[in-house]
Order: sequence, then structure tokens, then C-alpha cells
Amino acid sequence: MSLRRFLSRGTSSRSNPLTESTILSKPPEINISAISGEDDVSGEQDGGENGGGSWSNMLPELLGEIIKRMETSDDRWPLRQNLVACGCVCKRWREVTREIVKPPVHSGKITFPSCLKQPAPRDTPIQCLIKRNKKNSVFYLYLAVTQSFTNKGKFLLAARRYRHGAHTEYILSLDPDDSSQGSNAYVGKLRSDFLGTKFTIYDSQPPHNGAKPLSSKSVRRIASKQISPQVPSSNFEIGEISYKFNLLKSRGPRRMVSSLTCTSSDEQFDYGQSQTLLRNKAPRWHEHLQCWCLNFHGRVTVASVKNFQLVATLDPSQPGGKGDGETVLLQFGKVGDDLFTMDYRQPLSAFHAFAICLTSFGTKLACE
Repeated sequence: MSLRRFLSRGTSSRSNPLTESTILSKPPEINISAISGEDDVSGEQDGGENGGGSWSNMLPELLGEIIKRMETSDDRWPLRQNLVACGCVCKRWREVTREIVKPPVHSGKITFPSCLKQPAPRDTPIQCLIKRNKKNSVFYLYLAVTQSFTNKGKFLLAARRYRHGAHTEYILSLDPDDSSQGSNAYVGKLRSDFLGTKFTIYDSQPPHNGAKPLSSKSVRRIASKQISPQVPSSNFEIGEISYKFNLLKSRGPRRMVSSLTCTSSDEQFDYGQSQTLLRNKAPRWHEHLQCWCLNFHGRVTVASVKNFQLVATLDPSQPGGKGDGETVLLQFGKVGDDLFTMDYRQPLSAFHAFAICLTSFGTKLACE
């Protein structure tokens, strides 16, 4: 149901505000792109203190019911853009929308850009696809809406690879055509060492209060409005991924270890920071096929050295750093020449998972 058609339903009396006999005034044209936090509604002459003019003065009960119905009806993209449009009408609509829309850890849905840095559900992984463009060294992350690998789904993030001397950097952005660190679309970056076996993840937002940026030179003067309009953007180190050397050239896939600062949540929606230690799940040798095997449950169809599964392990240096060593928190694998799947769980976010998967691209002769 489109937002315009939904808003055309009104009230016949104050006692029954949701009957269909009374028609609301024609809704204004909504700028869906205005999800960065700025009030932007065309067609309104007097925005008032909340923006949106007369729309901001709608009865709270009616407004809440509109957003709830839209949340219920928008199950998949691109229909879910109507829910985003509700948050773009004015400040008041945006506040109500944010109260009703549940975070990914409870809904399993990625609705607003801020969801990209929030943890996924614990029991059901969020399924994504990564598309690689070798010509311009750009990687695109999509939210899968079907089980088919041919349907890319909704665009989430893009990463462009740059070569800086002996180092390689991936700039992660909300805009597939803008990979500048000075852009409002900038969300973080990934940087490798000389050998390409150790990577550091940098977030544009501080992982906790009092966090210090990478350096004074790295501080950007432009706020990243799409993620958090209140916090200025810098580069904050939030994790490392390292690949172990295979000096004896023994048989087996790559071995990797990752230490991340992740956001955890409880049932009361309170978020905190915890250190998560990940390692790749050891595959088994299949005598009949003469290859190393992992069970990807149909989400990986092409054998590749890039394929991996990560599990959490016990980190004795961190309080509460527990892991069972069996539950797969992130799996990544090849399904086509330039198409890969990415499935992740709590405590990882889409930003964490995408950054880790990017480290798998590229040749690592000392690790294979």
C-alpha cells in the first residue's frame, strides 16, 4: 500500500478516528531522500517549529496508528520505502516512526541507515549479497529479499578499494558513487598492512564515550548526518583482522582471527560495548571429494579459498567475552564470478560483517 493511498483514509468522528468515511487532506509530496535528519517536505508553506506544517499537528492517536499500519504492511523492500517516507514528513513524524520501528536485533529488518551499525538478531541471521566490480574496484552490499541469488535486493553499502603506497584501503560509504572521506555518506574504512595479512577497521563514529580518533589529521570537519547527526565524524579504531602465516605450506584453507568492539543489547533495548573474539571455523577433509568442506546450508555454491565461517571464542582478557566455538556468527562464500553471500548474527552489524568480508578479497600467498 502506497503512503499516499494509506493517508487518504481518514476519520468520520472523533469517537472512531480510523473509519474510512472521512478523507484527509491531500498529503504533500514527500522527499524520500531526506533521511539524513533534515526536515524536508515540499508543498508546505508554514513548517512551524516541528516542520511539516499542518501534518505535524495531526492527532497523536491517528499518527501512531498510521505509522503502526505502515510498519506492519511494509514487509520487504522496495515497499518499505513508504515507512522511511513517514519519517521524512517532519520532526514529529520522525520521532514517532523511530519509536515504533524496532531495531534489527528484534525485527531482523534494516530500515534506516543507523541500522547498519546495530547488531543483528541472535537466532536468525540477516542474509546479504556482495557484488564485486573488478573494473573500478568497488564492492556493493545488498540486503537479500529473496532466497534467489539473482535478485540483488536493497542497496546498503559500497566499498571502494584504493592503493596507498604499500597499503590498501577500502572506503565504506552509503553512496555508491561517492567514496570521499569528507562526504556525509562516509561511514568508515578498512586498512591493510604491507603484506595484506593484517587489517584494521575504523568507524566514523566513536564506539564509546571518551574514545579518541586515530589522529588529529584524520578528524573530518563534516558531520556524518546519515548515521548520527549529533556526533562529528572521525576515524576510530574498532577492530582488527589478521590472517595466520602458512610457512610450511601445509594443506588447508586460510586461518583468520578477528577482534572487534561490538554493540550488544538486552531485552530493554539498552546498548553497550563488548569485545568479541572471532576465529574461522575449522573445515573437515572430505576423502571422497579430496577437498576441505564446510556446511553453508546452501548459501555457498562455488568452491573458493575466500569462503569462510567465523565463530566466537572465549576471550579471557575481556569480561564477558564468551563464545561457544560452534555458532556461526558470520559466513561468507562465493556463488558466482563476482557474486558472494554474507550472513551475519548478533553481536555483528552489517558494517562489521561487510568490513570483515572485504579482507577476504585479494591474494595472500603467505597464508594459503
